[in-house]
Amino acid sequence: MKIAITGGSGFIGSRLEALLKERGHEVVPVDLTASRPVDIEDLPALIKALEGCEAVYHLAAAHRDDIFPRSRYYDVNVTGTENVIAAAEKNGIERIIFTSTFAVYGLNTGMPDEESRPAPFNDYGKSKLEAEARLKDWAAEGPERSVSIVRPVVVFGEGNRGNVYTLIDQITRGRFVMVGRGENKKSMAYVGNVAAFLAHLLDRPVGLHLYNYADKPDYSMQDLTDILYQKLGMDKPGYHLPYICGLSAGYMFDGLARVTGRRFPISAVRVQKFCADTTCAADKLKETGFTPAYSLEEGLARMIGCDFMNILNEQKVAA
Repeated sequence: MKIAITGGSGFIGSRLEALLKERGHEVVPVDLTASRPVDIEDLPALIKALEGCEAVYHLAAAHRDDIFPRSRYYDVNVTGTENVIAAAEKNGIERIIFTSTFAVYGLNTGMPDEESRPAPFNDYGKSKLEAEARLKDWAAEGPERSVSIVRPVVVFGEGNRGNVYTLIDQITRGRFVMVGRGENKKSMAYVGNVAAFLAHLLDRPVGLHLYNYADKPDYSMQDLTDILYQKLGMDKPGYHLPYICGLSAGYMFDGLARVTGRRFPISAVRVQKFCADTTCAADKLKETGFTPAYSLEEGLARMIGCDFMNILNEQKVAA
């Protein structure tokens, strides 16, 4: 099967591409950094890129916490999805698999499942929810259409430079300070498992399918940082920063980012997300017959071994 992946050169997309190729599929990466760059906001180019494809994985998105202006989330995530739908229609494609986000549920929402009411708290979550609505409408318009929507929690793994990487990096450099008491819990997902689940969904029957994705069990921030310090071979400090102080610092860095145009590792949204309970139920994915290959601890160990052991060895030599 010939399959397109928007965001195919990205963190999840590159792993998904490798899995699909292993299974004998022809893969077309649709990405700004691909050998033939394609912007999902460019509809004519997107139509051309999807020629001959039978399915589309739509992974491309504006997802960082510090994107300005905020309208970019809607330009890329909503209008981009509308373009993917239009390009699929133009090419007779009737199967789309879309990576949305757990952020559609908001913060501190308990243990939402796929039937829970979305309540996104930021523009990223709001724009992704709008994109979901466009795909649901498209699926409802044709009895042969298949749409699978996956709402992953925070995804980490080798080569990623997201929130989990930032956390580990701060720990290795001795810059980490626990904000709040660390009792809040997090659902997390290892990239190798997420890519495998997306590949697994290619064979879902016609219709609309919605899944949360998380690898269990959930960790509290105290538990997570305990594991990281242990795997890094470092002693964990016992002090913490009150939440209100951390949030104030986040707003200060937001102001600096607007004035200077620079990106900083601290922002108000990141502090809010760090200190919030962000957990979800993920039992429904088991109905598909999928079994993850890696535990969370294995995923964290693989990431540390790939991305951080050189740093730690250099620090030991310097000491």
